Amino acid sequence: MNSKTDRTSEDAPTPSHHNEPARKIESYSMLAPRMKRIYFEFYSETYKESRLDRKTKELIAISASLTAKCQGCLEGHIKKALKLGVTKEEISETIAIAMGVNAAAVVDVTDIAAANLNLKHY
Repeated sequence: MNSKTDRTSEDAPTPSHHNEPARKIESYSMLAPRMKRIYFEFYSETYKESRLDRKTKELIAISASLTAKCQGCLEGHIKKALKLGVTKEEISETIAIAMGVNAAAVVDVTDIAAANLNLKHY
């Protein structure tokens, strides 16, 4: 396994349990072993060498983590991005882009709701 391009289950994002009481919570504990293996294989495949470099993939992962509201994923991908040499400014720009897309998503769903309900406030 090439450590620069291949991933293991230890690299996979860990869901956040930040609202839980202080206790050890095992991630993926309700996922059947076969499905867990399939997930980790898929996840590892997405980080193999491709047209996108690893830094770009981590910036995309930061943005995806924000939109998915996955705290553990976000923290893990920020750490990995920093280790790869991603700058604070690049992370900040990535966050700003995610904010913009999410703001547009709010507009999109409210436009659809307005059309479905025949509403026009302005």
